[in-house]
Amino acid sequence: MSFDYDMDFKNIDFRKNPDKYRVGRGEQGVLLVEPYKSEILPHWRFITPDIARESSDKIYELFLEYKEKNDCVGMDMARKFIQMGYTRARRYANYKGGKKYDKDGNVVEREIDDTKAESARIFEKKWKIIRTNEEYLKQKKEHQKKYG
Repeated sequence: MSFDYDMDFKNIDFRKNPDKYRVGRGEQGVLLVEPYKSEILPHWRFITPDIARESSDKIYELFLEYKEKNDCVGMDMARKFIQMGYTRARRYANYKGGKKYDKDGNVVEREIDDTKAESARIFEKKWKIIRTNEEYLKQKKEHQKKYG
């Protein structure tokens, strides 16, 4: 089942109602699912490699806390923020200001920013650790089987 963007996200506490959560694809819902968004978003930064390292370490720490509590939704949300750290840093590494398209909708020429590329690599390492974590994969599969 795909991520349902028509849900009443402002009034659903997904920690209390994990049955309403759908994993979705990639980063779907990353900025909607509470209380996780409010717990993780303040730590999500990638402007420099040092900041990206601190950010990815903190979000990974939250992932481990959610794992300790058998909180599948929390683990998946931490994974989404880590993945988004990689994809956004990669976008800024490839395109000045993160803008892939000009005002006319044409793809702009790539300009590699080595600093942002390093930030992307930092998040990518954590993303690989999370997406191969056996307990996370087990809980995610069980959640999908039970709730869709």
